Formats: sequence, C-alpha cells, structure tokens
Amino acid sequence: MPTVRGLPDHGDAWSRPWRRDGHRDVVECPEFRLTRRLGTDAGAAVADYTLTAEPGYRFVWAAHALLDLSQAARLAVEGPAVTRLYPDEGARWVTGTWPRVSGIPLDRLGPDDGTAVGAVVLAPHVSVHDGQDTLHLSLEAPGQPVSIALWRNLGGFPRGVPYRSVGVEPLLGRVFDRTAAQDDDTAVVPASGEVTWRLTITANRRS
Repeated sequence: MPTVRGLPDHGDAWSRPWRRDGHRDVVECPEFRLTRRLGTDAGAAVADYTLTAEPGYRFVWAAHALLDLSQAARLAVEGPAVTRLYPDEGARWVTGTWPRVSGIPLDRLGPDDGTAVGAVVLAPHVSVHDGQDTLHLSLEAPGQPVSIALWRNLGGFPRGVPYRSVGVEPLLGRVFDRTAAQDDDTAVVPASGEVTWRLTITANRRS
C-alpha cells in the first residue's frame, strides 16, 4: 500500500521495517501510519489493521500471499462475481464474471501454459483447494470496498526467464493501481482519520 502497481511498485509500506509497539507492529510512511495486530480467533489466524492518515486519503492494500500450489489446485469464490481481468501490464481491465473471463479459467491453475494475468474479483472471501488442503481467506472492512486480487503467472512472466507464481491476495479496494481508480474503487480515510480492517485465514485438511 498505498498502491499495488504504479509508483512506487508495491507501494511505500512493503519495503519498510515494522517496529514493535506494545501488542502491535507499526510501520511509518510519509503519508500514513499503519499498525497491525496478529492473533487467533476460533482456530483462525487474524490480522487487525489500522491506517491513520489525513481524511480523504485514498489507497489500496493487499495481503501479498504467494502460494506454492499444485497444477490440480482450484479457487472457489461465491458467485457469480464481477471480475476485472488485466491481460497486460498497464492495460485497462476487461470486465467479466467469475470464474472465466476472456476465455481464461481463473479458478483453475493447471500446468504452465506461458500466460500471466492479474485479476480482481469483487468478492470478500476466497477458498484455495489443493489436494486434501483448503485455505480460506476473508477480508472485512466496514464502509470500504473489498475484493480478491489474483496473480496467475503460469510461466508467462518475466520475458526471457519466466517462472510459476500464484498470488491469492485479499484486497482493500478494487484496482491494482490507485491512479487508475474510478469512484469507490479505493479505500478512503473518513473524517475520523482512521480506517480499520481484518484479515482472517483458516486452514483445513481432510482426513
């Protein structure tokens, strides 16, 4: 944050050190202060975030979860859900409906096919199924737009030395680049000067 794509790439916060402050972790950036508290709730891992900034400040935030998944893995989102597909770096999104947009089955990974796309699914929850294992990711942010970002790189990026990389990333906002956002596509700091949100992650294994 405050952006995923754009300048600076991956935003200001991700490359800065966190410092411990009581029961919370804090990172200070020029335009905002971000705090995080990690815990558990009924068997789930929970991360509670608070951003402090000037009222009206617009931003996006993503939990940058890169997962080591098999070719048989599949993604499940309650649908149909509006989905924005970014076919090329910097290109305008193409709108469709989960799970297939522009002929791409976003819910399936499969073998490397030389493609790499990003997508934003307008849904607050996603489940990742891989063999006996299931990972559930959920995002709550009262009064703010939430979605799921997907980076589906099956050997299509970068040019010349491609590799496989899959990101399933709860997203506060509905775009990768805040400078390309339309109305209601970013989180906005209210008059209180604070935005709060919760990321919940649960893992299950079939016996």
